Amino acid sequence: MKALLFADVVDPWSYIGATRFERAAATFTIVTGEPVDISYRARLCEPAEPKGAEQELVTAAAKITGIDFNFAEIAPADSFDAWRMLTWAEDAGPGVQRDLVHQLWRAHFLEGADIADHLVLSTRAALVGLELETAEALLASEEYDDAVRTQDETARTLGITQLPHVVVETTWTLAGVQSQNDYVQALRQIHDEWTAEGHG
Repeated sequence: MKALLFADVVDPWSYIGATRFERAAATFTIVTGEPVDISYRARLCEPAEPKGAEQELVTAAAKITGIDFNFAEIAPADSFDAWRMLTWAEDAGPGVQRDLVHQLWRAHFLEGADIADHLVLSTRAALVGLELETAEALLASEEYDDAVRTQDETARTLGITQLPHVVVETTWTLAGVQSQNDYVQALRQIHDEWTAEGHG
């Protein structure tokens, strides 16, 4: 099954939910033998650090997921160029986009790196096996600008506000952060309906 995961690299709920969904997909695949092909899409957010009660809620949800946010050192950043890199990474082979999005989440939420900085982006791309010089050239150009805008416009047209937002086989949607177990159960139900329609 194919899943599109709309998220943003400056949104903490995206990081939490995507991590849980990926683990759920892996569990589902082990149990059923059915792979889940996950691709990330941009739903651009305003860079804003959660405050007060919301920060406590996010921090608690992250810790349950095994993520330890470092809100004190987060550098507010526009994520547009990060998504240009992620769109390029998807074409580079299985798993590269996933590896890069996690690099960027760690850089932003754990390490205080500025993910709008082209040096940060190109070096993180190199860490997941992408060509450093190609990354630098891409960032200096307008390549993938339109692709990222289209992804974001698609998300907004679909009315996506809760992140992450998962669309499975263009039909089933899972909006907002859910528990890993709930994601597994949802994938099972979707798979049953999908196979009943003659797929798989």
